[in-house]
Amino acid sequence: MNALHEPLRFEARTRLAGAAAAKVTLVGAGPGDPDLLTVKAARALEQARVVLYDHLVGRGVLDLVPKQAHRFSVGKQAGCHTLSQGAIIEMMIRLARSGRPVLRLKGGDPFIFGRGGEEAQALAQAGVPFEVIPGVSAAQGAAASAAIPLTHREHARTLVFAAGHLRGDGCVVDLDWEALARPRQTVVIYMGLTTLPIICEQLIRHGLAPDTPAAVVERATQPGQRTIDGTLETLPALALVHEIGSPALIVIGAVTALRAELAPALAHAAIG
Repeated sequence: MNALHEPLRFEARTRLAGAAAAKVTLVGAGPGDPDLLTVKAARALEQARVVLYDHLVGRGVLDLVPKQAHRFSVGKQAGCHTLSQGAIIEMMIRLARSGRPVLRLKGGDPFIFGRGGEEAQALAQAGVPFEVIPGVSAAQGAAASAAIPLTHREHARTLVFAAGHLRGDGCVVDLDWEALARPRQTVVIYMGLTTLPIICEQLIRHGLAPDTPAAVVERATQPGQRTIDGTLETLPALALVHEIGSPALIVIGAVTALRAELAPALAHAAIG
């Protein structure tokens, strides 16, 4: 049986008594476009022997992994988990203790809604050495490719990232709405597509104007990227009409209105 298909049955080599565990490298794969990988991340991929990767990692990034390397898809999507987070951590630790260096490949940056902090903590507690190679975050990639400056002296001097998924009971988006509804800031919501109506409703209820500019960016930096512009009042319906799917980020604040001025020039530069 190929180890790729049943990763938890991958038999680890017996480690020599007293030998140290191999290193685990948490690598940010960036928002999808392989050209946005850091040089250090690309080098780590080229040398990888065992790779555990998430579903948000772009195909072009995975193509940089050596063909002889063992690849394990451990991605998690809403309602569909290849492995639980606990099983992923157990697998990393077991492989490292068997003497196999592990490259843990995550979309965006490992420490920005990538559960890299949890994995680093577990590795440290298990006595497994690790390294973190940061990546271009999904928010940075979406903003740059959609012509939305996340900060601007005249419009936003504060930048907030938040996770928009439902809490464990499946009924509540547990966020500090008063903090998110402050003026003159940009809010980027990860994992908020399915809860977009709740997010917009709560932000309006806590003080933001219904006509506050907002946008949703689908498949940022990748082929088929789409950006839908609207307001807190109109964006949920627009996302439904245009059948926006995951992965998608929501950007809220006055800076999104600058797309009308910046996007034509950005497109022209890309074509030219």
